[in-house]
Amino acid sequence: APLPPQEHEKPPTVSNGELRINGKGKKLRKPRTIYSSLQLQALNQRFQQTQYLALPERAELAAQLGLTQTQVKIWFQNKRSKYKKIMKQG
Repeated sequence: APLPPQEHEKPPTVSNGELRINGKGKKLRKPRTIYSSLQLQALNQRFQQTQYLALPERAELAAQLGLTQTQVKIWFQNKRSKYKKIMKQG
């Protein structure tokens, strides 16, 4: 039996971290990244040395840890805002 029409359309495409079906319609968020304890250890260690990564540093760290540069960038952004929040509380 032939498939219903929605089953043989193009697969969803990812653009700038957001999943779209058919290039239009609702944005589906990518599931949140689960970092391994090894990755977190390395990220946290690096954050203690410096809160900001230069592009080549980010690329290198991402490659070492098997993450994308975007994942590293966002992890650092989130960590900085968390850190600032904690500092504000004293």
